[in-house]
Amino acid sequence: MRDDHDVPGHDGFAPAERLLSRAAEGAPQQGRPLSQRARQTQRSVEAYLKAGVRPRWMERLDEIDQGVAAEKRRLARSYRALQEECGGDPRAFARRWRALARSRSFEDLNVLIEQHNDWYPIERQLPMDPRTGDYVRFGGRSYRRPVLDPSWVLEQFPA
Repeated sequence: MRDDHDVPGHDGFAPAERLLSRAAEGAPQQGRPLSQRARQTQRSVEAYLKAGVRPRWMERLDEIDQGVAAEKRRLARSYRALQEECGGDPRAFARRWRALARSRSFEDLNVLIEQHNDWYPIERQLPMDPRTGDYVRFGGRSYRRPVLDPSWVLEQFPA
């Protein structure tokens, strides 16, 4: 059995670890020591907001929410326009709407959603559930956001 170090192009590190190690290359190994005040200051969402800096997870969620709302508006316009084009022919509408749903690309928004799904529990320091081995649900629901694809389009706007 081969381990990850034997696979060409795979060094056994997670993508985030590779990114951080590349960022640290050339950086001094030791910085100046933190002051006592910096060591004792509690880092919280409230402290970020008081300082006028929003945490990245909060910015990313806003970007995702705004992007999803914009896509829904675009789809609603396309839906209405296609209904008008097809008149009273529900089969033609359904066929063309499914084709349109398959042709839509949500790549940029899905990259943000994947980043959210990967980093949110770490950035929010969500606790782990020892029974499931997954992060504890936040507010009673999963933190994960579904990626946008043709099935999402058809769920929002049925053919």
